[in-house]
Amino acid sequence: MSRASKAQRQQVISDLLAAEAITSQDQIVDHLAEQGVTATQATVSRDLEDLSAIKVRMPGGASAYAIPDHPHEQVVPAGHLRRIFSEWVVGVDSSGNMVVLRTLVGSAHVVASAIDRSGLDEVLGTVAGDDTLFVVAAQGFTGEAVAELFRSYADLG
Repeated sequence: MSRASKAQRQQVISDLLAAEAITSQDQIVDHLAEQGVTATQATVSRDLEDLSAIKVRMPGGASAYAIPDHPHEQVVPAGHLRRIFSEWVVGVDSSGNMVVLRTLVGSAHVVASAIDRSGLDEVLGTVAGDDTLFVVAAQGFTGEAVAELFRSYADLG
């Protein structure tokens, strides 16, 4: 795959960022090389910009790349949603049909995007700020029921 097209290379990068906490462009270059794709750090930098990748703070203070704005048609697998929650959600509360999620600073939009793309029947929609997001429970679900689901994803008991 050393002659990978730009779209193929960017798909590999997108899949990598969805699967692992990647903290540097050099890690991406190395991963691409393991996949048989030759790319320089400058190429990876341009690819990250094209993908609208951003760096978000993780537990412990390290920063990792994330792509917050995937197309809405692309559904997030349950395992990816659990990883997002376990890495970035630090608190879950509810009231009525609302859930309030607290995240690491600068991460609320990443979590909201993952929820929006998850296809969860329990969720009507999200509104994100910097480190807090609101989730509206869908008709027939309570905020507490959705909060319990999210607590399990985030391992918050």
